[in-house]
Amino acid sequence: MKALVYHGEHNITLSDVSKPQIEKATDAIVRIVHTTICGTDLGILKGKNPEVTKGRILGHEGVGIIEETGSGVSQFKKGDKVIISCITACGSCIYCKKQMYAHCKDGGWILGHLIDGTQAEYVRIPYADNSLYKIPETVDDETAIMLSDILPTGHEIGVQYGNVKPGDTIAIVGAGPVGMAALLTAQFYSPANIVMMDTDENRLEFSKKLGATHTINSGTEDVVKFIKELTDGEGVDVAIEAVGLPETFDICQRIIRPGGHIANVGVHGRSVDFQIQDLWIKNITLTTGLVNTNTVPMLLNAVASKRIAPNKLITHRFKLDQILEAYEVFKNGAKEKALKVLISN
Repeated sequence: MKALVYHGEHNITLSDVSKPQIEKATDAIVRIVHTTICGTDLGILKGKNPEVTKGRILGHEGVGIIEETGSGVSQFKKGDKVIISCITACGSCIYCKKQMYAHCKDGGWILGHLIDGTQAEYVRIPYADNSLYKIPETVDDETAIMLSDILPTGHEIGVQYGNVKPGDTIAIVGAGPVGMAALLTAQFYSPANIVMMDTDENRLEFSKKLGATHTINSGTEDVVKFIKELTDGEGVDVAIEAVGLPETFDICQRIIRPGGHIANVGVHGRSVDFQIQDLWIKNITLTTGLVNTNTVPMLLNAVASKRIAPNKLITHRFKLDQILEAYEVFKNGAKEKALKVLISN
């Protein structure tokens, strides 16, 4: 089969590899219909994850059709169309019992990381009963793939951890795919103001169409002054960091009000300067985390009822044999006006 294979920093190829086989009774083999590229994949290419070994097939998002199941799989059968969760969950360890699936003792984020992933024609899914979701007939494939990772990530780690409440003023720092996912799902909780910050004017304009009440270019405008004027000098109730850079984390520190929440979603590759000398007295809450995907069933209901349309985040479409081109487009998102790129078999 064809697959996107990692060979070390800045070195990937579309190669012929062996089709995966059932290894344990709880496995399923899924034929990939669509996959996509995540910022985490770019992080692997840049050397953020040295634990990723050469020869690894990348990718942790996808929708597909069950090709084969192990004898221990009871919830799925051949022919079922499914969402592949970016998080693998055994369902029985101490963390799974707390719905902290990201920290599953025999799973978590392993696809495209510690085992072969979804940027291929087929993928092996361990613990299939707990790591796949059937796609309702009312949900199209392009919407469903947004529930593999970015929609639950923005919702759980940004919106829920940030404790967004009705009437809040929130700021989302970073208008990339996960920031946009936070924007979409924050609206479930009726905040009064949603401020989107980015240096890309195209993404800022698009965020208005998705529900942002205010936008500001953090590269050319005084964001602290803007927020102070909007909030009568207080600051935002929730600041969601959706980039993973010291500069964007610092913005969150400077605009948060007393009693506010900073929800860090971005994946940081280096340390930040935590301004504890200013923040200790402000009674803030700072949260971080890797998505658990425990809200996927709720989000499936929301998209099935047309409450949100995350497929609007797809800006480019490619075939698997064009995946190297897709990576170039995604790496140059501002120039190419790219958010999510869809890769189809």
